[in-house]
Amino acid sequence: MTASSTALALPGQPHIAYQGSELMVEGVRLSDLARTHGTPLFVYSKAAMLSALAAYQRGFAGRQAQICYAMKANSSLAVLQVFANAGCGFDIVSAGELARVLAAGGDPAKVIFSGVGKTRAEMKQALKVGIGCFNVESEAELDVLSDVAASMGLKAPVSLRVNPNVDPKTHPYISTGLKGNKFGIAHEDALRAYRHAASLPGLKVVGIDCHIGSQITEMTPYLDAMDRVLDLVADIEAAGIAIHHIDFGGGLGINYNGDTPPEADALWAQLLAKLDARGYGQRQLMIEPGRSLVGNAGVCLTEVLYLKPGEQKNFCIVDAAMNDLPRPAMYQAFHQIVPVSAKTGDGVVYDIVGPVCESGDWIGRDRQLVVQAGDTLAVLSAGAYCMSMSSNYNTRGRAAEVLVDGTKTHLIRQRESAFDTFALEQLVD
Repeated sequence: MTASSTALALPGQPHIAYQGSELMVEGVRLSDLARTHGTPLFVYSKAAMLSALAAYQRGFAGRQAQICYAMKANSSLAVLQVFANAGCGFDIVSAGELARVLAAGGDPAKVIFSGVGKTRAEMKQALKVGIGCFNVESEAELDVLSDVAASMGLKAPVSLRVNPNVDPKTHPYISTGLKGNKFGIAHEDALRAYRHAASLPGLKVVGIDCHIGSQITEMTPYLDAMDRVLDLVADIEAAGIAIHHIDFGGGLGINYNGDTPPEADALWAQLLAKLDARGYGQRQLMIEPGRSLVGNAGVCLTEVLYLKPGEQKNFCIVDAAMNDLPRPAMYQAFHQIVPVSAKTGDGVVYDIVGPVCESGDWIGRDRQLVVQAGDTLAVLSAGAYCMSMSSNYNTRGRAAEVLVDGTKTHLIRQRESAFDTFALEQLVD
């Protein structure tokens, strides 16, 4: 792979690019970061995150809208701090995520609590700090939340997550809006559920929510889901239940490998035109983007340990593994992989694999690289659902993380030691 062809291989992210033969994040050489902090190492561009956010902010200019970052994509405290300082709220799915929001300086009044399995303890904690809204996903949850809130002398603000049975045309593991998915309340049951919610003493209905999936690269599923949600809003309000905000979730995809999702501002121009046409353009709007804000802002650096030629496959064995980068093993996901310091030549086709004792421990298949042991590779588009899904499998410490801001770098997570991975365990007498 030549240096020039390497540059062409990068996703459309101006903040992560080659200068000559050196791959840079903003004004920092990734080779320098690898030498300073070791590998595996996650590196994030602050400018890339804020640029992605700006597209949503442009799309909502002049509207009543709250952008809540879906922090499951990447919950590192410094990443949350970037979005909190930019005025974002947060979409959470656990009490642990709520604790992270508060630790990062987020406003609890801008927090939306999603997820199908909230516990009573989590509900109580969220009510204590005064979160903005619970996105409720079942009628049984309505009863429990009302009971918890009433026992505290409170009314929990709720919206119901409606499952519109719209195909997002994405991987089945990240599809959430079809009848066979565990999420949300069936479209045909929604009106009854709203009537039930309105009757409960511990609840206050404030909105309606819909989220159909992740890594969506077409506008049509969003437009179809919006039509179904707006039909429901009309029916619910005709029944005398006011809907103060409409929440369209997140799910917009990014460019992993020539993907062409719409830009956030272009998508919302279409969605807002539909809202206006149907008379809902002045409603309070909520959205929860995650991957589209952080995915292409991050890379994972990994060192080549060994090259292992074979009769059927050549293997490039690196020090990052499925515990660091779980998406390929979990979703058969594609991440572009490029050298941090590009070399000329035709290269060899390798499967890029990690040291974990699983055949599923692969990072990329059939990649042509000019590489030798000791080189550093960059796994691109690694800002979302990598560090947040990482584990200590094989007693491997989780990677360090660095945030780049122009020419400044900040170590935002120290590398875990082996001791860290078992610090909470105890031997028995």
